[in-house]
Amino acid sequence: MKTAAEYIQSLRERTLRLWIDGERVDDPVDHPKIRPAVNAIAATYALAHKDETRELATVHSDLIGARVNRFCGLFREPVDLVKKLEFQRVLGRLTGTCFQRCVGLDGINALFIATWQKPGHDRFVRWLTEVQREDLTLNGCMTDPKGDRSKRPVEQPEHYLRVVERRDDGIVIKGAKLHQTGAANAHRILVMPGQALREGEEDFAVACAVDVGADGVSMVLGRQPSDGRRGGPDAGNARFGGQECVVLFDDVFVPNDHVFFDGDLEAAATLVDAFAGFHRSSYGGCKPGNLDVLTGAADLVTRIHNVRRAPHIRDKLVEMAHLTETIYGLGRGACSKCTRHDAGIWQVDRVLANVTKHHVTKLPYEIVRLAEDLAGGSLSTLPSIADLDHPELGEQLRTVAYSRERAQALRLIESLTYGAGSVPFRIECMHGAGSPQAQRIVLERNIDWDSKVSRARVLAGLDADTELPEVP
Repeated sequence: MKTAAEYIQSLRERTLRLWIDGERVDDPVDHPKIRPAVNAIAATYALAHKDETRELATVHSDLIGARVNRFCGLFREPVDLVKKLEFQRVLGRLTGTCFQRCVGLDGINALFIATWQKPGHDRFVRWLTEVQREDLTLNGCMTDPKGDRSKRPVEQPEHYLRVVERRDDGIVIKGAKLHQTGAANAHRILVMPGQALREGEEDFAVACAVDVGADGVSMVLGRQPSDGRRGGPDAGNARFGGQECVVLFDDVFVPNDHVFFDGDLEAAATLVDAFAGFHRSSYGGCKPGNLDVLTGAADLVTRIHNVRRAPHIRDKLVEMAHLTETIYGLGRGACSKCTRHDAGIWQVDRVLANVTKHHVTKLPYEIVRLAEDLAGGSLSTLPSIADLDHPELGEQLRTVAYSRERAQALRLIESLTYGAGSVPFRIECMHGAGSPQAQRIVLERNIDWDSKVSRARVLAGLDADTELPEVP
């Protein structure tokens, strides 16, 4: 398995077409808007080599007969789902941001299920074996631009990634994918359909693998609030950050060996359903880890202000912790209440996974509100760290800033609440893995309403009790 340093070096060996603020960046690894996100992924490699985290960060692979990074592994046992969530929380706490590998992990497990007993399964397994042997980072590539949401893909094909040509030796794909977390830090792109599709939409039902440097692949870095502070004294999170890209596919050729299904509507529906469960439960791990950091930063500020023991301060901190553990507990429940697919992959409980993600669209906003309450108005008006360090201004601002420690703690809270870190945190809490209504739709479809009504009728005395006839 790669070390953190080997991972970073492997990124320098790629040929990547990446644009940042209208300019082509040939060597993005050290760019101030890229490097914090590179560091966050590097942490996933580093923990695989630490004695105290190796068991959590790695998993045995039956494909290569050795341990691999957990982000390249399959959920072969129920414990794999639980350890994944625990690993995500550890990484969320250590980095304070999105570490960008969860979509790839959830994608390979969903695709293993979707291709099971299909012609492309063997091709997928061979490709995944290579990914594990080389310890690669995957960009799980799902979300299409969609355009007019009232129209189907076939009515506006330019807004969806699609197959535009089929050859004897492969296919040609065209289109774009949005919100691609960590794409510029990946080795391979795992292309997947972003929704279930209908008859006549077979061209959009494609799953395949593409090298990030393949001809016709371009990336454009997405903007984030205050991202100009990356790498500077006011960054907030001094070392780590998230990253999202638009990935453009301009007549990209994919050889048959890397095409896992093409035109298979059933496989597309299975993949989307399986992925939704895996990824929505994932938010029960990474987001509580990030919220641990936010709670810690808010607690730190109250200590600096010397108000930590005030009853209302303690109550707000307890509420932040309580809401965080609620999210984590739901995620753990979804992973623990799992079932085995015939493909040999363990799947999370569909209802609890969606409940987890639905709470993530709400509770972090309340935790953010409490953090801003505890931080005070200086969170948004404090002069820059550069001003505080200025040889003339610094002394005059000493009483304003109170201390350098306070200033840096406030910057961290700012980053997580409405700064550069808020995109892979707060906005992702809302829209990542599906917006709130998507979870409500799944819940309505999967909750056993009739059994609830049936028991209510019995207890109301309307029907005989066939479940407990022994009780008079």
